[in-house]
Amino acid sequence: MDKSAPRRDLDEESVPRAVASDAVAGRLRRDLGALESYATLLGILIGAGIFTVTSRAWSLTGPSVILGYIVLFPVILATSVPYAAFLSTPLGQEPGGEYTHISRTLAKTSAKTSGGRRLAFVGVWLKIISYIGAEAFLANSLADYLIAASGGGLKPESSRLPLALASLLFFYFVHVIGVRWFGRLQVTMCALLGVSLLVLIGPGLFAIHVENYQPFITRGAGGFLASLAPLFFSYAGFESLAQTAGEVKDSTRRLPVIFLKGISGAALIFVLMSVVAFGVLPGPRLGASSAPMAEVAAVYLPAGAAWFVTFGAIMAITTSMNSTMIVPSRLAFILSRDGLAPGWIGAIHPRTATPVLGLTLTFVASALLLAGRQISLTLNVAIFALVILYFLHSLTFLLLPRRNPSLARLIAVNISPSLQRAAAWISLVSMGVLIASQVWHDIQTMRGQNLWDRIEKQNLTSVELAVVWGLIGLALYAYAQRGKKESPQRHRDTETQREGDNGTRRQVEK
Repeated sequence: MDKSAPRRDLDEESVPRAVASDAVAGRLRRDLGALESYATLLGILIGAGIFTVTSRAWSLTGPSVILGYIVLFPVILATSVPYAAFLSTPLGQEPGGEYTHISRTLAKTSAKTSGGRRLAFVGVWLKIISYIGAEAFLANSLADYLIAASGGGLKPESSRLPLALASLLFFYFVHVIGVRWFGRLQVTMCALLGVSLLVLIGPGLFAIHVENYQPFITRGAGGFLASLAPLFFSYAGFESLAQTAGEVKDSTRRLPVIFLKGISGAALIFVLMSVVAFGVLPGPRLGASSAPMAEVAAVYLPAGAAWFVTFGAIMAITTSMNSTMIVPSRLAFILSRDGLAPGWIGAIHPRTATPVLGLTLTFVASALLLAGRQISLTLNVAIFALVILYFLHSLTFLLLPRRNPSLARLIAVNISPSLQRAAAWISLVSMGVLIASQVWHDIQTMRGQNLWDRIEKQNLTSVELAVVWGLIGLALYAYAQRGKKESPQRHRDTETQREGDNGTRRQVEK
């Protein structure tokens, strides 16, 4: 069969509008290659989470955290398969990720009803909020690490906010001057992170005490299941790589492979790091540490090498900050192309080929969260919002053959269709369980604590925050739709006014 044949029956819903026009699609510059893409994915996965979440998960299940990382790996890999499949189609030529995939599958752009697009918009709105909160959190974490690394030279009270804001400003300027510099910086920081991981893991494998793994599961099956939620934090965010699709060379061929290989590599690193951590230090000591990996390294490495592991933790945060900064602006870019955000938000600077105004909004919003100490208002909903998006994305993929068969026929990822569907089902069930678990936990919290107390302590549950931000998203969508309906009418009124003025002018001339 002629491979070009399926493209003849593509309709407007099959590809993003930014792809349909060469002029629009060419605004983003494809300066990223495979190396920069791997660095982006690994940088956001091997971020602050693995350096802090390991000890927290130990308190729930003990050394079986190692098993938790292994159990979660096939779930995350299965969740990535629908992303790889969508990215192997023309949708993989531009950013947009879940928004583009869901909206082009569940709703025709020409349809009177737009439930699919509304759902996609609200989901991606929650994602934008989550990533802005994550950027502020990472900047604050970086400031804390820098203060700790100064050995008392910096005072937390007076230095934390200036350091956090300075780090935000630095990465903002890196992104503004061009995606090429984002890629170069990401590769450099990832290389330093990789060396620090080799320094930690290599010698650490020879310093393991097997007795530290006993007992392996400390709180039974319930504790082990409870530990999966914080461990999931280490894997969350892998899908951000999809936002670089408009700037990666040969994105529809490269990105699907990078997704699958990159997640597999990150999972191996997670397992090896936890094997070393729990094998070198007794669990109680590890669980009480604020910098567990640095303390692990100090057991078997000389002072200089142990310090380099702390430097690696700083690199882990900075690589995450660099990758996180790119997400909200690229989502704003694709929303503006669909008329669901003001056009100026997605405007690409002709010289730098970057969405400067979108990046500026990301910087300003993150800075305000830091200055106002309101990070929890967005961060507490981050993981829950991503889990919901993963669920919706996998569900959309399962509906794709029926809702948009022309797009389904263009999937070119080297995975059998039956295996693709099986992966989507695994993801759907797993994400559904995580959602149900979080809802149940939040209901118990709401029953045990007064609403005003939760507001006063900035401890609103993930469900409450998701509902509040979701309603704001619905309001923004309704406003955008109203603006789209009024624009043609304004255009017609302008034309009528112009024709009337011309008629009056002709009468005067006569």
